[in-house]
Amino acid sequence: MKKLYKLILTFIITGAVLWACSDDFLDAPAQGVLDDKTLANQLGVEGNLISAYSLLDGWAGYGGWGGAGSNWIFGSVASDNAYKGSEPGDQQPTQDVELYQWSTGGVSGYLNDKWRVVYDGVKRANATITLLESVEDISDDDRDRILGEALFLRAHYHFEAWKFWKNVPYYTEDDEDFKKTNVGTDPVPLMLKDLDDAIAILPTEQDDIGRVTQWTAKAYKGRIQVYSGDYAGGLTTLRDVEANGPYDLEECYHDVFSAFHDNGKETVLAYQASSNDGNPNGDNGNRNDRLNFPHGGSPFGCCGFHQPSQNLVNAFKVDADGLPMLDGSFNNADVAAGDPVDPRLDWTVGRDDVPFLDWGVHAPGWIRDRSWAGPYSPKKNIYEKNSPAQSSVGWANYQLHAMNMHLYRYADVLLLLAEAEVEAGSLENARDIVNRIRTRAANCAQGPDGVSVSTGIDDAAITWANYQIGTYDTPWTDQAVARNAVRMERRLELAMEGHRLFDLRRWGIAAEVLNSYIDVEKTKRNYLTAASKFEAKHATYPIPQPQIEVSKEGSESTLVDENW
Repeated sequence: MKKLYKLILTFIITGAVLWACSDDFLDAPAQGVLDDKTLANQLGVEGNLISAYSLLDGWAGYGGWGGAGSNWIFGSVASDNAYKGSEPGDQQPTQDVELYQWSTGGVSGYLNDKWRVVYDGVKRANATITLLESVEDISDDDRDRILGEALFLRAHYHFEAWKFWKNVPYYTEDDEDFKKTNVGTDPVPLMLKDLDDAIAILPTEQDDIGRVTQWTAKAYKGRIQVYSGDYAGGLTTLRDVEANGPYDLEECYHDVFSAFHDNGKETVLAYQASSNDGNPNGDNGNRNDRLNFPHGGSPFGCCGFHQPSQNLVNAFKVDADGLPMLDGSFNNADVAAGDPVDPRLDWTVGRDDVPFLDWGVHAPGWIRDRSWAGPYSPKKNIYEKNSPAQSSVGWANYQLHAMNMHLYRYADVLLLLAEAEVEAGSLENARDIVNRIRTRAANCAQGPDGVSVSTGIDDAAITWANYQIGTYDTPWTDQAVARNAVRMERRLELAMEGHRLFDLRRWGIAAEVLNSYIDVEKTKRNYLTAASKFEAKHATYPIPQPQIEVSKEGSESTLVDENW
């Protein structure tokens, strides 16, 4: 896809040069304008499609951190997995999100970034479909492929909006009214229809890495079905993906988050990050996640946001059988030296005296303000020092890189399937899936050079942790216990990947979990004493005020926020 992007740029530049040298320039459109006639060919429509893909990371050349495709602020910092990090006052809206004070102007601005970028993605997908209709010299296979990809992307961007706001307007290529109301809307059937239509015409595999396939669309359909509570539908869809799809778990957990291992067999959907590609600011290198690197005395120098919470770190403790402490007792005391822990802890969290990939040993000086936000750093978004991923341009270029950002991966698919199995009463199927996830987690632990080692968790060279991880060997017979085990496994496997708050909300346990979390955590992070209670209104994020204002027909807004 990156090669195709460069080809499209060449096409645009060449066309501009040829046009400028013609004798008819006085009758031609203004320079720099790409009209429908210029773009009405396969190369033009491919370029339009790639512009829709380009927003998967949440950066469109405007806005900021709130639009991040990873949802690190709204899915992770807003949950029990992470603190804002950094220091007091820096990026105050992120702290307001963490404190559940979502009515501030700063939070509205961040949410406006998200709203703008997802609906810009919708607009670009629809523009691709409209342009495709005018293209004549194109094969039927390519026409179907392009249409299928655009339909998928349209569903994805609407899904992001639905996760945040639930009742949102759904826009297609036929819409002319761009002030549609959200009152009484349910976008889920429309998302599923787009995905069904995409499934019917997409190929099962693509020549260009990063493009979606029929299997991507099927996996995504199952995701939406489970998220929306249609467990029976999700069960059917995701069982098909598991049995017949091309995906599998990587042998080593860290391979999923390695700059040396992009687009592996676990990748379902990922933002295809790029560095040193001609963009003078490095904007294609995960720009909206650049704050989430260790600060100060670290090799990165900035900025210390999205720090793992003590509660999350404690959750990786295991019992005598190497299993999670499902009764919540993991939080009775903080992790201490020698405590048995799940090895995924040290692939997820930067801890003092533990190798931080191949960058050296994580040290106290790497934290911006330990008294404020604790001693831990995020790790899954960090590329290896010895990889070629780092950008050579842009502000604080150490934080820009070409390691892909996973938006959906196969472990996520399997855990959603496990949820559906539990709700269907197929508890042993769910147990088998969770054990597969846990067995993979045990395959490779972090070795002395900071990379995974094939000898696994019993490697004698590992002195900084007591890694233990077991499987559930006793049959599951209690649905409530099985449900709790699956949910805990989802937290551990997908920690710091932006899913946690959305999971808690769809499970209906957000208030219970987060209010209990704050009650304990504020004794460790004093600023959390200012946190508001998580209430029923927090079931959705507030619709950003700028969008309510621009939706007005006369004095009436077509966008109505019933919770806020």
